[in-house]
Amino acid sequence: MNFSADDLPESPKPETADAVPVWGRAPSPVQAEQSSADARGHSDSGSALPAGDAQSAELVPPAPPDPAWNGWDVFRLTFLTIVALFVGVFTVLLIARWRFYPHTALGEIARIPLVVVAGQSLAYLLILAYMYVLVTRERRRPDFLAAIHWNWPSNIAVYVLAGFALSLALQGLAHLLPIPKELPIDSFFRTPAEAWALSILSVTLAPLMEELFFRGFLYPVLARRLGLPLAVFVTALGFALLHGAQLMFAWGPVLVVFLVGLVLTMVRAKTNSVAASLLIHMAYNGTITVFMFAATDGFRHLEKLGSQ
Repeated sequence: MNFSADDLPESPKPETADAVPVWGRAPSPVQAEQSSADARGHSDSGSALPAGDAQSAELVPPAPPDPAWNGWDVFRLTFLTIVALFVGVFTVLLIARWRFYPHTALGEIARIPLVVVAGQSLAYLLILAYMYVLVTRERRRPDFLAAIHWNWPSNIAVYVLAGFALSLALQGLAHLLPIPKELPIDSFFRTPAEAWALSILSVTLAPLMEELFFRGFLYPVLARRLGLPLAVFVTALGFALLHGAQLMFAWGPVLVVFLVGLVLTMVRAKTNSVAASLLIHMAYNGTITVFMFAATDGFRHLEKLGSQ
């Protein structure tokens, strides 16, 4: 018996994947609804899948939202961060008075930079624990790092060098801007111990928590609601305002911090990686710290900072 090519069954055509959203943005609710309709066989267009395939499609659970949290969660996280800072600083304040300054007023102890740094560190650890609970328990996403789009980059050195270059460029720009002679943050560099404490915090826990909040939690919510350009701008603006009090809200240094936040958020959006923006952030702060360390002979002559 002879067979022709027309008698052979047609090969199934591969399904086409949905287009991946650019800049690391999550699919919109409209896209999610369209995907759900496709899985049901486009029943509204009159072409139905076979009964077996339709039943299998209905058993496929819908994709979880990305990000798993919403704007109210970010608002709650912001409020709890403020509470954690108060609790952390007040706890360290009481311990400091009990152990080291028994005859000093609480108001004076609260102005000691080491107490402030220790209190902030404790607060950061508390809020980090809550971030984990929010994602893994409240929003039921057991893989915390995947949920926040941690995504370690393959070439770490590139981002470290980028942070170094960014620091050099913006410090050069700062010399062209009106910078006040004294800023509130300068009070953390009165003694070598204070300089060491703030320097260590600025290249470890502080950039980690800032990246988790701004680029991990805030940015994806804004991107889903406002779109990419506005989300990048608002995230960078919030990042600058966070540091405003330390810089006396002088427009020169605040502008520099805003530009840092702008670059970090754009890197997060482009690479879909919080880890990438963290590496740049740590390298940026680390470069400033190394220059200050070298300029003051290992933090032994901090008076040289005032003459820079």
